[in-house]
Amino acid sequence: MKKADIDILAREDAFQLIGKEWMLVTGGTLDKGFNTMTASWGGIGWLWNKPVAFVFIRPERFTYGFVEANDYLTLSFLGEEPTMRQVLNLCGTLSGRDHDKVAECGLTPVATGHGAVTFEQARLTIEGRKLFRADMQAQHFLAPEVLSRWYNDQPGGSLHTIYVVEIENVYTR
Repeated sequence: MKKADIDILAREDAFQLIGKEWMLVTGGTLDKGFNTMTASWGGIGWLWNKPVAFVFIRPERFTYGFVEANDYLTLSFLGEEPTMRQVLNLCGTLSGRDHDKVAECGLTPVATGHGAVTFEQARLTIEGRKLFRADMQAQHFLAPEVLSRWYNDQPGGSLHTIYVVEIENVYTR
């Protein structure tokens, strides 16, 4: 893993990167513990005169507590090879409460400059410092069909917490 200039993100298609390739959102540290989860919702942009990423995490996800307890998190992109898609599928369906997903997937965790966790296998990692968090509220949805489609009484249907993180470091393999 080597540090890269943030301008490398300008060569990435955020729609492809997040929506198609997917990412691992990881909170915590190597010494105090961490967890990772697969996500395909989020974005990269410019806010408050800073380069930012925004991610969504449901409070029932095990990773949520690690993100809440730490100032930094990472977004790790593994690529689209079939073996990496298997890793992303596993990390998106198994809970870190019951499984050592990192060991089961054969991932190698490494610390970033600020002590957050990414993986040796990541082709691209964004390290971000949390700037803002907000809990979604049902009354704020302007399109009721979005609320009824994605937030319901099914398991895993709770409203997300939104995090805006300042992109402080970018790493490549």
